[in-house]
Amino acid sequence: MATILGISAILLWGILALLGTMTTSIPAFQLLFICFSISSLIMFSRRIIRGERVLKRPNLPLRNWLIGITGLFGFHFFYFMALRQAPALEVSLIVYLWPLLLAVLVAHRSQRLQAMLGGVVGFIGVVVLMSGKGELTLSGESTLGYLLAILCALIWSNYSAYLARSPGKVDDIGWISLAVAGLSLLAHLILESNFSLDASLWQFSTSEWLGAILLGLGPVGGAFYLWDIGLKQGNKTLLASLSFFAPLISSVALVMAGQDEASVELLISVALIMLGGLIANRRSKQRRADTADNTTS
Repeated sequence: MATILGISAILLWGILALLGTMTTSIPAFQLLFICFSISSLIMFSRRIIRGERVLKRPNLPLRNWLIGITGLFGFHFFYFMALRQAPALEVSLIVYLWPLLLAVLVAHRSQRLQAMLGGVVGFIGVVVLMSGKGELTLSGESTLGYLLAILCALIWSNYSAYLARSPGKVDDIGWISLAVAGLSLLAHLILESNFSLDASLWQFSTSEWLGAILLGLGPVGGAFYLWDIGLKQGNKTLLASLSFFAPLISSVALVMAGQDEASVELLISVALIMLGGLIANRRSKQRRADTADNTTS
């Protein structure tokens, strides 16, 4: 069940681009503030439904606060900064090194080479997919953006690996989301509105508010709770491999919504990502079979 919840997070990240089309006019950090505010409300709503004390203080070690905030806020902050310095296509491609890094970090020592090989094949699938969306041209002028994108990949893979091996309650995501919402609002005031509190800057259309709310409940909010449960209790190697499907799901969703066209690259990408997943998880399946045989005997 935990693995299924982790897969659900990947599916939600896959529709991020589609929902994002509804909020293109909202500044990035302002949107992030709205989404993480909604993410924290998920925790409070859960407590109300369960009859628990709503404002019970979190029992989070300082290390968890720092790693959680770095993972959730740091990733998005450097991603947005990377987009200011380099083309979105190249940035997105570099950022999607994170499933490959995560696969190696969470794999059993005897399976790391297998996980790396599967991750490389899956990443090639992502490269093929994105190459169909435009010309990939790495430019020296965009070096800073590429470095920031690499930093994003390192942050998210290490944050996810930390989740996989650390104890903690799912409510922790809610408290960290509250802190990230505050940092996002501060970033919005400094970088996007020159400390302006003009109410007109928060007057969005109905579709924009709907898009922001759905993002907060899903890809940029609710998905983090599901990812936390999946990594702590589910098949970590499988989740790392399946993470390559997020940009693929994104492309399929845009095609189904009539905002993009199907392509040969899409089909090739499907095949490569599936092959990468099989390679990365083949030996882990054998290990489970051996464990079952030993238990039976």
